[in-house]
Amino acid sequence: MKRLLMLAALTLGTASAAPFVYPAAWFTENPANAKPGGEFRTYSISDYKTLNPFTSAEADSLPILMGSSAGLFSQDPTSGDFLPYMADALPTISNNGKRFVVKLRPGMKFSDGQAITADDWVTTYKIHIDDKVGSNTRDSFFLNEKPITVKKIDDNTLQFDFPQVSAGAYGIMSYTPWPDHVFGPVYTKSGAEGIKAMWGLSTAPASIVSPGAWTLGSYQPGQRAVLKKNPNYGEWVKDSAGKPLPYLDTYSSRIVKDDNAALAAYLSGQLDSYGARNADDLAQIKKAIDGGNLKSTLVANVSPNATSQWITFNWNRSGDPFKQKLFREAKFRQAMSHLVNRPAMIQLALGGLGTAVYTGVYPVFKNYQFADTPKFEYDLAAATKLLSDIGFKKKNAAGYLVDASGKELAFTLSTNSGNSVREQLGRIFADEAKKVGVKVNFTPIDFNNLVDQLTAKGANRPFDAILLGLSGGDNIWPYGNNVIPCGTNLHSYNNPDNGACLTPQETLMTKLYYQGDQTLDAAARQKIGQQLSKVEGQLQAVVYLVGTNFHVVYNTRLGGEYKRDLWDAYYGSRPGTALTTYIK
Repeated sequence: MKRLLMLAALTLGTASAAPFVYPAAWFTENPANAKPGGEFRTYSISDYKTLNPFTSAEADSLPILMGSSAGLFSQDPTSGDFLPYMADALPTISNNGKRFVVKLRPGMKFSDGQAITADDWVTTYKIHIDDKVGSNTRDSFFLNEKPITVKKIDDNTLQFDFPQVSAGAYGIMSYTPWPDHVFGPVYTKSGAEGIKAMWGLSTAPASIVSPGAWTLGSYQPGQRAVLKKNPNYGEWVKDSAGKPLPYLDTYSSRIVKDDNAALAAYLSGQLDSYGARNADDLAQIKKAIDGGNLKSTLVANVSPNATSQWITFNWNRSGDPFKQKLFREAKFRQAMSHLVNRPAMIQLALGGLGTAVYTGVYPVFKNYQFADTPKFEYDLAAATKLLSDIGFKKKNAAGYLVDASGKELAFTLSTNSGNSVREQLGRIFADEAKKVGVKVNFTPIDFNNLVDQLTAKGANRPFDAILLGLSGGDNIWPYGNNVIPCGTNLHSYNNPDNGACLTPQETLMTKLYYQGDQTLDAAARQKIGQQLSKVEGQLQAVVYLVGTNFHVVYNTRLGGEYKRDLWDAYYGSRPGTALTTYIK
């Protein structure tokens, strides 16, 4: 955590029912000039999987878009301090920093007009922690396998009890509250199976109830999703001029076949923002701007991105003992890291605009990048030596390495089709692997199928290797609570039914993760992070590739961005889900 001293909320009116107010000092333009109405137009390169907030795992899923603007606390982009958001004030803390009593901001309502109360947080918590539901958020509510508990004191008061002190407590408490009056009766009657059957893609939009800025307006599979403004949200979230947020009426997402189709739509003025991938994207956008064909703001290389790309090998492959043994061998994974031509990936896939990555900490978190982290850099000779050490000394007639029994060194690597950067990264890796005699069958597949494979549990999970990326995390303790500890949902390489660690290094990483989380002093926490990164780098359980740079690209018809000195990949260039965006 950057600081433990919290700031008071910035509010208007009386203390008893004051809204949260976005300070004018954060923004480039005077919010008094913001116009209400209009539509923000963005895109997705894969179709949506569900409307259910308890079963979705994708970073840009519709439940996340609807609910990410709701939570007890929010970080101040000027300082990193936490501000009360849905909380009415900072919590009362007791029990040696392990108990937090939080008063809720009065007057909050869901999109259907029902009051938001403590019951909504408690029910949401109960559903998330039910292992049979399979929530991606479940791991957030456990520290060292001990549960955080959430208790209702009264309709407007919550009590959180942590099993140990946690530097990430405010972030953990800031989960989205979903409506008890919708999910509670189903959970009481039908349990996890009832919850998993709710809010599929065929659910009528009028049945979707949101606590955040947006709720579902319409959804056309394979074509478009439209979110509409939740007018009740603006009763407790306002700009500094007293106007309700969001300003916009709608937030639409066009479903496109790939990144190139999204770029074409942006260049033709059909989208309001675009996630530029590389120098070629930026050059095309700049050419359109210079030629007078596009009115766009373009700021390249604002910061490293809060994402990374990686390859994970499946240790739970009991149906193929040869591959299971291979993937569990550290020297094999270190050899695979030596095959990653990160300079070529940065130049060819990212146009020279990126960063080599060797651990799960995103490059934007500079305080957790350490010089002594082991780095198995691009080195074909070193890869060949490591593979020889584990028995792959000869090649067959096709030029591929074989072991003493003649078994060929081959595996399938999958990524999500339509993501042109990942497809190019995969091809580069496969080409380099072939140079030393490793056969990589590179196969892009549907994103939702890929996620299902990645998150599968058991002794024989259905993949060899997957190339993907993660986003999210925070700047307080930037190691994923559902990634590093054994048994968590995105501990992607080893996810057996019992969640057990397989190696001493995994056990040590789990220990260091929780030790760092309960260390409140920032400098001491960084030293623990340094130890954790060293173990992670040596184990190479996940082979990290490259991180993109954060480029800000948006149509000049948009207003509502932060001041330029606040921009980075963590806070973005404006509050998320177009909350303060308006049409000029």
